[in-house]
Amino acid sequence: MDLHHYLTLFIPNLASLIEMVGVIIVVYGVIRSIILFIFAGGNLMVSDPKLDLAKALSYSLEFKLAAEILKSVIIQTLDEFVILAAIVILRVVLTYVIHWEIESSEKSEAIEHRNLSDRFKKKGH
Repeated sequence: MDLHHYLTLFIPNLASLIEMVGVIIVVYGVIRSIILFIFAGGNLMVSDPKLDLAKALSYSLEFKLAAEILKSVIIQTLDEFVILAAIVILRVVLTYVIHWEIESSEKSEAIEHRNLSDRFKKKGH
């Protein structure tokens, strides 16, 4: 038997395992965000639950993308390639959008923290 045969037996199972890790991260992130949201008193303006969930989704997408890259090793038809390419492009775009959201949330949080700090200093003097 050749190496390709062993890869076609091994890679789908390995990719499924990696995708399951991604699913576990999403579930963990959702539960953690719900808890943070409840402790924030249901305030939608608090960025911690949103930022925490965005980071979990981003991290999960990295695992999902890794699984898709592994699957690319055993592609045999052009149709499989097109489907895989579409999935990879979609996941890369989602990852980019989530990273952008995380960065903009962190920047706005830093600006808000700096403004509060400046106000506190002015009141103290």
